[in-house]
Amino acid sequence: MQSSQKGLLKVYNQDVTSKGKLAWCLSALLLAFYIDLYYFEHFTPLAQALGLQNKWFLYGSLYTIAIIVGGLFFLKKHRNNRYHFIRTLVIMFTQVVFGFTIPFVMKLFLGHEYYFSYFWPLKMDYFYPSYIFDQPLALVLYSFIGSLVLFPLLAFFLGKRFYCSWICGCGGLANTFGDSWRHLSDKSEKAWKFEKVSIYSVLVIAILTTLIVFTNWAIGESYPTLSYYAFKIQDFYGFFIGAIWAGVIGVGLYPLMGTRVWCRFGCPMAALLGIIQKFGRFRITVKKDMCISCGNCSTHCEMGIDVRQYAMNNESFTRASCVGCGMCAHVCPRGVLKLENKR
Repeated sequence: MQSSQKGLLKVYNQDVTSKGKLAWCLSALLLAFYIDLYYFEHFTPLAQALGLQNKWFLYGSLYTIAIIVGGLFFLKKHRNNRYHFIRTLVIMFTQVVFGFTIPFVMKLFLGHEYYFSYFWPLKMDYFYPSYIFDQPLALVLYSFIGSLVLFPLLAFFLGKRFYCSWICGCGGLANTFGDSWRHLSDKSEKAWKFEKVSIYSVLVIAILTTLIVFTNWAIGESYPTLSYYAFKIQDFYGFFIGAIWAGVIGVGLYPLMGTRVWCRFGCPMAALLGIIQKFGRFRITVKKDMCISCGNCSTHCEMGIDVRQYAMNNESFTRASCVGCGMCAHVCPRGVLKLENKR
C-alpha cells in the first residue's frame, strides 16, 4: 500500500483531522487570529519588536514558515512521487523568494512592496489607477501582460494547475500546511452547484469593481455620487471578499471544511483560469476498465470533485475547478489516472 494511502487511514483516526474537538479548537484559534490581524493592532508591537515594518510582514513571516514546515512534512509523506516532489519545492521557493523576500527588501529600500507571484483579478489592487500611477512602468507592464496575456495562454496550454498548484500562495498554503485536511472537501452535488454560482459571481463582482473604479478615476470629479459609490464598492470588495472570505473563512475553516474553500468557492483568478482550462489542453485521462472503485481519488480531491465517478465511467475529463494537484493520480493503486496536456 502506498504511503499516502496509509496516511489516509491515519487521518480518520486523528481528532484534529477528522472534525474532532481539537479540529474545532484549532479552527476557532485560526479564525480568532485572522479577525485580530485584519481588524485590530495587537500584532503591531510584536512586529516592530522583531524589526519588521508592520504586522503584515509579521504575518508574511508566519505564512512563509507554515508553507516551509508544511512542505517538508508533505515531502516526507509523498517523496516517492517526482511530480509532487518538484511541485512542492517550487511552491516553497516561490513563497520564500517572490511572496516574502523580494517584497520585504523592496519595502525596506524603496518604500513600497510588490508581490510578483500575484496577478489580477486575485490581486485587485494591481488594476486600480491609484496603484498603477504609484508604481514604476516596468511593474505596471508586468501586471498587465501577466494578467491579460501570459497567464491566459499558460492556462490554455497547461491548465490552471501551473498557477493554482505551483505558484499561488493561497494554493501553496493549502497544499503544504493544509494537506492533512484535504479529504474534508464537500463532494456533494449540492456543493458543486453552489460552487458554480459563487465563484463566477465573485469573478463578475471583481470585473465590475475594477471597471467602476476606473470609471470613477476617469470621470469621478464630475459625478460626486459615482465617486461615493465607487469607494464604497471598493471597500466592500476588500472587506468581504479580500479579508473575510479569502482570509478569515478561507484559512480559518481548514480543519472543518478542507483547504480549498477560498480557491473553490471564491477566488476570481481560479474562476477565470478555470474557464480557459475548459477550452484548453489540460485533461485527466482515464485508462478504460481499470477502476476498482476504491474511492481514494475522490477522497483525496481537495476541490471536491468525484473523480471516481469519471473513472468508473471510463471518462477522461476536464473540470474548471480542478487545480491539477495530481493527488488523485498519485493515490490510485492501479495507475488509472494521468494528468496530461493534449489536443
